[in-house]
Amino acid sequence: MKELKEFTIPFIGLKIGEHRFEFTIEKPFFEHFEYNEFNDAAIKLDVLLVKKATLLEFTLTFKGIVNVNCDVSNEPYNQKVDDEYRFVVKFGEDHNEEDEDLLVLPHGSYEVNIQQFIYESIVLSMPIKKIHPGVEDGTLKSDILDKLEELRLKEKNENPDEKEIDPRWNELKKLLTDK
Repeated sequence: MKELKEFTIPFIGLKIGEHRFEFTIEKPFFEHFEYNEFNDAAIKLDVLLVKKATLLEFTLTFKGIVNVNCDVSNEPYNQKVDDEYRFVVKFGEDHNEEDEDLLVLPHGSYEVNIQQFIYESIVLSMPIKKIHPGVEDGTLKSDILDKLEELRLKEKNENPDEKEIDPRWNELKKLLTDK
């Protein structure tokens, strides 16, 4: 996959210590990854890079909204995203991306592209089931919700004490008392 240049951070000229970067993540960023679950996105990303002598520590803090479709009603709504992700960049012989919290770059590298970490942390911060707030509080009016309500199985409103007991259980209870 082609790297987006704006998410490549050259660290070779940075002094040891903390460095901050700010990015705005919008829908074209996710389209680059061919991810089309989001109708729109407006996310503010703060990147904290702590450069140490032998490694780099990254903290991605993102906050904003993504417009998604509800899994129940298919109505679009704005889902808040607010999360943080940390990972470490070390230097070694082999370029390694097997551990999700550790990136090993070859010695002599002078820049790191963090777009994959940004993408994965935002997508994974989304709830598994996306439910429109109007569905949860009952204020959303939709043809789909009306049809779901119509097709829902009608539950019997019976008290457990008033249920008729299966006569076979009575016969089995006799076995316990007839010793």
